[in-house]
Amino acid sequence: MAAETLNPVAKGWRQLRVILEMIKFEHTLFALPFALMAALLAARDPHSGRVHLPGHVLFWILMAMVGARSSAMAFNRLVDLEFDRRNPRTAVRALPAGQLTPPQVWLFVLLTTGLLVLSAWALNPLALALSPVALAVIWGYSYTKRFTALCHLVLGVAIGIAPSAAWIAVRGRLDWAPVLLTAAVMLWVGGFDIIYACQDVEFDRKTGLHSLPARLGVAGALWVSRLMHLATVALLLVLPRLAPLGGLYYAGVAVAAALLVYEHRLVKADDLSQVNAAFFTVNGWVSIGLFLFTAADIFSGKQ
Repeated sequence: MAAETLNPVAKGWRQLRVILEMIKFEHTLFALPFALMAALLAARDPHSGRVHLPGHVLFWILMAMVGARSSAMAFNRLVDLEFDRRNPRTAVRALPAGQLTPPQVWLFVLLTTGLLVLSAWALNPLALALSPVALAVIWGYSYTKRFTALCHLVLGVAIGIAPSAAWIAVRGRLDWAPVLLTAAVMLWVGGFDIIYACQDVEFDRKTGLHSLPARLGVAGALWVSRLMHLATVALLLVLPRLAPLGGLYYAGVAVAAALLVYEHRLVKADDLSQVNAAFFTVNGWVSIGLFLFTAADIFSGKQ
């Protein structure tokens, strides 16, 4: 106790680490690679094929991504606190376990929201004007499970707006290519969120929360997830019609599709033991892998 009193800085850093663990900060990588894909595509000259992405623009895109996701996740933990306390799977999280207090998390929400708005201001007027819309979407998702089984798609939209936001950050306007990429990410995220929600079927039904697994059963929900991921791949294959991309990009889509097939082979209606591997590990490789192949394609100049 004395050490904590004498060293408030160390105590603050420890609380910050707990918050970052609570919001799974490392999973920012789910949306970040797609934002970077869109930024590179937007920064490429349509005639020469050269990419001009100023360092300060890239910096503020990264800051906006960190601010948006951190704010959204912390807000979600606050809104869902009572449900998390009652669910054995989530009762060990920092807030219900008493490792953090709501005022501490609210302060974090305020600071990260400020980072998002500051980043939007630093980028361009349209990004700043749309920042309240982005906040409404990423915060609004937290309430949707209370009234609709389509909450998975709302989460998909909340994460899927990342490529459209990055495009706006670079060009100051929105075009069809990032909209299509947003739709692909929306279906990808919605599909893997359905898989994750299969763990809470009984709790959701008992407490009156809505999810596709609770409504359709695990087997039915997994089929919907498969169809959404099939649609994701289809949209990714259409993207080169709107943004010149070549063979390396198609190779990346093929790898992403293979990973999604593997993800669905990990999870079965009667065996959810591999959900975390499917949700966290495989999806991380999907986004990172597709970005790396796309970046290689863009910089190769062979479209």
